[in-house]
Amino acid sequence: MTCASSKLVLAQDIAKDTKTAYDRVKARGMAACLFGQKGTCCKNCNMGPCQIIDGVESMVGVCGATADTVTARNFARTVAAGSAAHGDHAREMVKGFIETAKGNTPHEIKDEVKLHSLAAVYGVDVEGRDKNDIALELGEKALADFGSQNDEPLAMLKRAPAERQKIWKKLGVEPRGIDREVVELMHRTHMGVDQQYENITNQASRCALSDGWGSSMLSTELTDIMFGTPVPRRSVVDLGVLQKDQVNVAVHGHEPLLAESLCIAAQDQEMLDLAKAQGAKGINLVGVCCTGNEILMRRGIPVAAGFIQQEITIATGAIEAMVVDVQCVMQSLGEMTRNLHTDIITTNYRAKMPFAIHIPFDEHAAMASAKEILTKAIMNYKKRGKFYIPEEKKLDVVVGFSHETINRMLGGRFRASYRPLNDNIINGRIRGVGIIVGCDNFKLNDDAHEIIAKELIKNNILVLATGCAATALGRADLMNPEAAKYCGPGLAEVCETVGMPPVLHMGSCVDNSRLLIAATAMVNEGGLGDDISDLPAVGTAPLWMSEKAVAIGQYFVASGAQVIFQSLPTDGSKVFDKYLKEDMMETYGAVWNVEADPLKIAKSIIAKIEEKREALGINKKQDRVLFDMEMRRDQEGGELKGVGCSVT
Repeated sequence: MTCASSKLVLAQDIAKDTKTAYDRVKARGMAACLFGQKGTCCKNCNMGPCQIIDGVESMVGVCGATADTVTARNFARTVAAGSAAHGDHAREMVKGFIETAKGNTPHEIKDEVKLHSLAAVYGVDVEGRDKNDIALELGEKALADFGSQNDEPLAMLKRAPAERQKIWKKLGVEPRGIDREVVELMHRTHMGVDQQYENITNQASRCALSDGWGSSMLSTELTDIMFGTPVPRRSVVDLGVLQKDQVNVAVHGHEPLLAESLCIAAQDQEMLDLAKAQGAKGINLVGVCCTGNEILMRRGIPVAAGFIQQEITIATGAIEAMVVDVQCVMQSLGEMTRNLHTDIITTNYRAKMPFAIHIPFDEHAAMASAKEILTKAIMNYKKRGKFYIPEEKKLDVVVGFSHETINRMLGGRFRASYRPLNDNIINGRIRGVGIIVGCDNFKLNDDAHEIIAKELIKNNILVLATGCAATALGRADLMNPEAAKYCGPGLAEVCETVGMPPVLHMGSCVDNSRLLIAATAMVNEGGLGDDISDLPAVGTAPLWMSEKAVAIGQYFVASGAQVIFQSLPTDGSKVFDKYLKEDMMETYGAVWNVEADPLKIAKSIIAKIEEKREALGINKKQDRVLFDMEMRRDQEGGELKGVGCSVT
């Protein structure tokens, strides 16, 4: 089921011959391969492929590999691929950060507070030094994390709760070098190497942790330092953000360096004059997928579509160019534009496609590259033929909730703290935190995210969202303060007091690292246990599509947070499947869960949060008091005990 705007577009004459992923899924007319779906197809050597049936002696691999080994290897290779995607993304961001520190890009070091904070993690001296000198040393040390060959843990692990660090050390899963863990995991899952599912999974954890507490966290933090840490701002999320009288340029992919450069170039007078000379009133930049979330968070630039709407954006006939870099870009886009005036412009040497124009993005000459790309789009404006733009727009979307923003929003400028959030969880006004992340998919209805979120906030559970899940919840009108009408009384009271939405947009898929920092801050604030595994917080990726989502899921579980996915290709092995879904609780304090129905996912999250509350001993009924400023000033040491939020 597509969203309302997508249905309107597909009903138009211009789109009548358009074939989208929805059509291809329907046209396949066959079920997915059961062996692949269950994780028991092995292609890791040329004696196969071997199709394994658990418990049947004759249906093991030619080499003797059992269902447990094969399924663990396939799961681990998915984690490796997802971690590699985030790692390669992050490496480009670190290199761009270094070039910015050298003055070789149009960007600058904007957030000096975060720069100094991250410098402390890496042991970089800041006293009396220019911000660019600090940034250069920080960037070079961060870049060394990718190729590190020593056995020292990654510097970022020091940011995790102390109890969690002890668990990682005991299990031997502290990541060392970011690239090293991917290479080792791929080696271990080669034919005839690691053949014990627990050992394979431990390396999968180490690899995933090198993503969550390594590459993804680096990418998010350095991007914030360069482009500014997001703050709350209003914007729009819908296909209706396209403009009939402007040059429409969609930016799709994952690497913010390209998008930020295009944002700057689109405001350049030379580009604006060129657009006017072609009869357009201006240049309208819109986002798609995670690049869209990045520029939405930092600049308030509207998002036209998530992953599954990318083809429909082209089908409007109103896009002059879709500019793409890496990840989640459908090959069908190039084919779709053959009969349209639209250009698909690839920009990264790693990612080219048929029927696209390749204009390399050079970070050393970022503005020149961005202007070349925009010029190509602008010159297409006069070629635009018949088009259709939905008129309905979702206007009141409030985004930009970084860890720092939440900290200040709850505690105020002078007492920035997670104390009010912890206290509202302890007193029961907020029951806990539900985390909705990940992709869009065609296996469940598009409204799955909305169903889950509405059930959670109705039950007084605050929701944090990233990636295409966040875009979907924006379209569902849940990311504005007025959405408090869908909340239970406790959460509604907090939202109304603070003026915040009950569903907080926290960025792109790489920004899930923000959630790890937020969870650690809740632990460090006190009152909710000593580790992430103690928190009444559960994550879900109900419509996961990408291998990156499995890597994210594994680093959440290895960090102590339970996750619920719509499916997991592991149930072809009873023993390994049970290990992921039950036995990892003993070592990591968290497990994977699988549930296909969105409402049941929500109810499972609620039940698990209540279990955590019971274990913490905070399910006692307490008086609910919302402190005003005078009462707050009277508190000793600035600590609020059993109270609600208040802001200065």
